[in-house]
Amino acid sequence: MMKIHTDNMSERGKFITVEGIEGAGKSSNLAYIRQLLDSVGRRHIFTREPGGTELGEDIRRLLLDHKHSGMGSDAELLLIFGARAEHIESVINPALNAGMWVLCDRFTDASYAYQGGGRGMDSERIRTLEKWVQGDLKPDLTLLLDLPVETGLARAGNRSEPDRFEVEHRSFFDGVREAYLEIAGREPERVRVIDASLSVDQVRGQIATVLGSYLSAVN
Repeated sequence: MMKIHTDNMSERGKFITVEGIEGAGKSSNLAYIRQLLDSVGRRHIFTREPGGTELGEDIRRLLLDHKHSGMGSDAELLLIFGARAEHIESVINPALNAGMWVLCDRFTDASYAYQGGGRGMDSERIRTLEKWVQGDLKPDLTLLLDLPVETGLARAGNRSEPDRFEVEHRSFFDGVREAYLEIAGREPERVRVIDASLSVDQVRGQIATVLGSYLSAVN
């Protein structure tokens, strides 16, 4: 995994995350966002959660493997935040402190959506871990790729073998989507909703508009 070495740059980088349910098109749109950042000369790294470090990737395998399909919700949440703590300390904060932008596939909004909305865990328990592990760290901008659950699951069904989360029932993903949209409603300045049910070009157009406005605002 990438090790970031800080320098004496005074301007802290920006932290951008991309969220969404299964089938929302995160992978292809993350690649497009990277192209946009490259095109304007923004030094950045790309990472993901759970994962991003050697320890985090090991935890990711534990979380997604069907071998652990009976894992309790508390264990699941604690593993995710354990991976997140290592990720923040080893990758995210060092990169931001070095003046680089960080583009991350999922972050703590996913915990509120999947473990909170999907599993039904009390959001205060998640918030306690968030404060402990992250301190004041939050994404500067989050792009939420939103689409109807049935559309997302139909798209996801055409991909590779589903992981431990992807085999959950429809009601689980209804809860996940609802939680994501609740977060967007509370934090509209940070979380920008992208209609991911549209064509590839239309989705990219929305992303380009949001990211372009953000880049202009921070310049």
